[in-house]
Amino acid sequence: MNAALFPDLVVNGELVPHALIAAETQNQDAPKGKPGIAWRKAVNAVAIRTLLLQEARSRSVEAKPNEVGPGRFETDEEALIRGLLEEAIDVVPPTEEDIASEWEKDPTRFRTPPLWEVSHILCACDPRDEAARAKALIRAKGLLALVLGEPKSFAALAARESDCGSKTSGGALGQLGPNDTVPEFEAALRHLAEGEISTEPVLTRHGYHLIRMDAVALGQVLPFEAVHGKISEAMEKAAWARQSRTFITQLVEASDIEGADLSMV
Repeated sequence: MNAALFPDLVVNGELVPHALIAAETQNQDAPKGKPGIAWRKAVNAVAIRTLLLQEARSRSVEAKPNEVGPGRFETDEEALIRGLLEEAIDVVPPTEEDIASEWEKDPTRFRTPPLWEVSHILCACDPRDEAARAKALIRAKGLLALVLGEPKSFAALAARESDCGSKTSGGALGQLGPNDTVPEFEAALRHLAEGEISTEPVLTRHGYHLIRMDAVALGQVLPFEAVHGKISEAMEKAAWARQSRTFITQLVEASDIEGADLSMV
C-alpha cells in the first residue's frame, strides 16, 4: 500500500489497523475510480469513532447494548459511544415560548401530507449497467423532446413507449403521497407545478422517467396544537446535534491525531 496516499492513522498513540479503514470505505460515497476520496472519508470517520471509544473507556462507560430491531442488538462499540454521548450531552427541552416562536416563523411549513396526481413514461434500465443506462437516457431524451414539443401527445406516447404497466392508462399513476414512490421520483414531484412536465429525465432504480404533474394538493396548514410535539422533538434533535458536534470538536482539538484531516470537523 502506498504510504503517501494511505498513511497510517494514529489517534493519541493508538495505531488504527488499515483493515478497519478499508471496511469503513464501503460506507463512504466517492466518484468511480477515485478510491483515495473514499479512503480519506473513511479515515476521518474511523478517527472520530476511535476518539469517542477512547473517551468512553477513559470515563469507564459501561457497554449496555440496546435492541435496535427484532433480535438485533448494538455492538459493544456502538453501545459505548451511545453511552458516552448520553453522559456528555445534556439537552434541555425547549420552553413553550421557544416552541411557539419556532412555529410563528412560518406556520405554513406544517401541513398535512401533499397529494400528487402524476403520469409518467418509463425508459427502463438497470442504473448499474453503464451501457444500458446510456442507451435508456438517449431514448428518454428523444421522447422528452417529442413531449415538450407537443405536450398533448404525452398519453399517446406513454401508451406506445413506456416500459411501465401504467402505459395501459396513458402513463397515469393516480394519486401519490409521500413515501408512495422511490426517493428520486418523489424529489422530482416536489419541484413540479401543476401541468408541468419534467425538463430532464429523472433517474431512479427503475430507469429514466418523464414525469407530468397532472394535479397538486398541497395539504392544509396544521394548527399549532397539532404540531406542538413535532416541533419540540425537532428542536431537541437539533440541539442534540449541535452539542454532539461541539463535543467531538473539543475532543479533536485536545487530541494528537496523525494521518487524518479533521480540520473541517
